[in-house]
Amino acid sequence: MQFIATFDLPNFLDTLVSLFVAFVLGTAIGAERQYRQRSAGLRTNVLVAVGAAVFVDLAMRLEGSGGAVRVIANVVTGIGFLGAGVIMKEGLNVRGLNTAATLWASAAVGACAGTDRIAEAILATLLILACNTLLRPLVNRINRIPIDEGSSEAIYQVRVVAGNDHVEDIRKALFAELKRAKYPVADIDLDTSDEDATEIVATLVSSSADTDELNSAIANLRTLKGVTHAGWEVSTSD
Repeated sequence: MQFIATFDLPNFLDTLVSLFVAFVLGTAIGAERQYRQRSAGLRTNVLVAVGAAVFVDLAMRLEGSGGAVRVIANVVTGIGFLGAGVIMKEGLNVRGLNTAATLWASAAVGACAGTDRIAEAILATLLILACNTLLRPLVNRINRIPIDEGSSEAIYQVRVVAGNDHVEDIRKALFAELKRAKYPVADIDLDTSDEDATEIVATLVSSSADTDELNSAIANLRTLKGVTHAGWEVSTSD
């Protein structure tokens, strides 16, 4: 049997240690994700860490460090596709980026374990856990700081609701008003879900804007015939 010819007890024990370390460290990372009810929880992070360790360890045994480097490069690419599956876009907001990044980092931990860099794998795990736990209070504190619309990078949208008979005229007027205020339009959408009215949503090119100028433009749009509502909103781009 090929197994008998290729089996080497010291190498097997080395692999056992590498995969066991990847399992334990992946469990530590995944447990924190599972506790916070993330889409990629305990089992997913363990599988990513152990899987990366298996591929890298196998490459190390077959082709040495050169083969391991090539496999690690492909693991990074493969985890990128897996991480994309947990990222969801809801309107202007994107969810799942942190979960995808954690999966990517779990693969890095597994790769370290697969190359017998146990200390590095443990260090990476501690830093990942610190990022997902100890930094949360700092993130919450920053999020409570009011946004300075005049200096922050953000997405600005102007929303105008008009009767269906006046949509084209209002759309042209909206373009003209924003152009006059030197805020060119990057995109414009029409929401026709209402049978009697249409919402015109203009997304601005600018990443910063003056609130007084936007309020002035909105005030002018509200005076137009057929306009039932006009306003603007801002959301962060990150």
